[in-house]
Amino acid sequence: MKFIIIGLGNFGAAMARKLTQTGHEVVGVDINKVIVESIKDDITYAIALDCRQEQALKNLPLQNTDIVVVCIGEDEGANLLVTAMMKKLNVPRVISRSVSSIHETILEAMEITEIIRPEEETAERWAVKLTTSGIVDTFPLTDHYSITQVKVPSTMHGKTIEEIGFNKNFSVVVLTVLKNTQERNFLGIFRKSPRLEIQGIASASTVLTKGDIMVLYGHNDNIRKLVAM
Repeated sequence: MKFIIIGLGNFGAAMARKLTQTGHEVVGVDINKVIVESIKDDITYAIALDCRQEQALKNLPLQNTDIVVVCIGEDEGANLLVTAMMKKLNVPRVISRSVSSIHETILEAMEITEIIRPEEETAERWAVKLTTSGIVDTFPLTDHYSITQVKVPSTMHGKTIEEIGFNKNFSVVVLTVLKNTQERNFLGIFRKSPRLEIQGIASASTVLTKGDIMVLYGHNDNIRKLVAM
């Protein structure tokens, strides 16, 4: 996959390096030439650019990029401006970082549905989410085992956990299932937030519904094989 990471502070730089290490093309962008110089050998390409200027942004390969991540954190105004320009330029997929609840609300008002909260999430977790289709989030327990949230695909809709054979066929355990509920923020805009159904631990007879989120435990390789089926 091809990524553009705008803002190479601690979080943005960590994400850019992790994505590069896992074999993806990454263009890192920052206004600070010193930062760009320090990371240029670690990622595919690094550019010193003032992204607050729309004309400067047009020099980036936006339409040939899968995902643009706006990681600017120190300047909320710059973050919102760059995010807005990305929407204006019809970038296929835009993800933006928030640093406060008000900042997040404004991003939601701009119809940004994927928002990074660095205080709660690590760059490594986001790198996994961005590069593995179907994975919502992952919580590493060791180098090889994780608890991972995965969207139920259409191929599993209406089937029970026993029918799919998670443990038998993939050596993966389904711990529970999350349902999507809708809430409004104080601007009256709907936002989706996963909520755990009060049904305890999932059983062999639990029926899966497309769009639900399964909470899985297992070896990372086995979870990837399951998601790729």
